[in-house]
Amino acid sequence: MDRRDLFKSFTKPFVKKEEIKPFIVRPPYHDEKKPFETNCVNCDGLCVQACQENIIVIQDDKTPKILFGNSGCTYCDECALACPEDVLKVDNKTNILATISIDTSLCLSWNNTMCFSCKDPCLDDAIIFQGIYKPSINEDCTVCGFCIAKCPTNAIKITQKES
Repeated sequence: MDRRDLFKSFTKPFVKKEEIKPFIVRPPYHDEKKPFETNCVNCDGLCVQACQENIIVIQDDKTPKILFGNSGCTYCDECALACPEDVLKVDNKTNILATISIDTSLCLSWNNTMCFSCKDPCLDDAIIFQGIYKPSINEDCTVCGFCIAKCPTNAIKITQKES
């Protein structure tokens, strides 16, 4: 251990760690003017019951979030139509506010194994292959999440969209 590491170890308990707020994927019909935290607490999770793909879950704070573990969003409007608090409205329909990327170190195709698991369910043809390998996601991606659910190695990641 050099001196720099030694002194860092003394100051470590005093350094304030930044709290990292987890990224929550929300249904695509919301407007920031109607916050989830205040309006969804009065609801019984009707958006969950209306979701045909079963991807919406209610968190402990009674707000909805999307989990792409088994399926993706078809943008069918049903969750917005079921929302009694007008947090989700069809008029506010937009793509899910996130970005999808491929972790090339985990992707089978990027590692020379033929795999089209992400491309086959993509409703928007947003996944392009260079030859039979090396998939990438283009600007047509609506962040529906079907590729996330189908990737056998969890190589497809969803992150907060940078403003």
